[in-house]
Amino acid sequence: MRLRTPEGEPSIFNDDKAAVLEGQGIGAYFKQNDALVDWVHAQPLAATGFCLGDGHDGIWNLFSAIAVPEQRREILEGYHLVENLHKIGGSINRLNQIEALLWQGKVDESIQYLTDCNLETAKNFIQYLTKHQNRIPNYHYLQLEGFTMLFEPAKLNGSGGVESGIKQISRRIKISGAQWSEKNVNQVLQHRCAYLNGQFSIGFSPSIRA
Repeated sequence: MRLRTPEGEPSIFNDDKAAVLEGQGIGAYFKQNDALVDWVHAQPLAATGFCLGDGHDGIWNLFSAIAVPEQRREILEGYHLVENLHKIGGSINRLNQIEALLWQGKVDESIQYLTDCNLETAKNFIQYLTKHQNRIPNYHYLQLEGFTMLFEPAKLNGSGGVESGIKQISRRIKISGAQWSEKNVNQVLQHRCAYLNGQFSIGFSPSIRA
């Protein structure tokens, strides 16, 4: 989002953090990570919760504050996994073979395909896989077991529902030409989440000044 700055100063762009809970709704906060974690804990949580995120360290730091390790299963989003894979470049056939292995959670075998590749991008991807190895499951098996909320059919893409929820927030706070006063951002986010969660009465249209 674009934050309002004094006249003559360059614009500042920053992001909120949001969580989408399957069947529970969406919560979002700006520079209030503790409030986001509290919102998650206030929702009914399953005995085992799947925490789906990209490779950003900040996301996993947030997840570490949610529930207890025994209740939390962290999963790297397939979309970001494949996106980083194809940044390697080179042989399309090799990339497709690696993608097929990762779809089955075979990280070690995927790394083997890259050990003889001298590209710096390949070395970076090996480090990426090693760092997130415990977050890369057998996507295919989980999909067969019915975890369809995590995966798009026949794709290593676990971000569909999550990305959709985030985009719904962005449609309010990232509209063309919008500038927000930092002190009002969280109020805007709470109104937007309430609207998306169906917590406004029909015909009620809240107004807010930025």
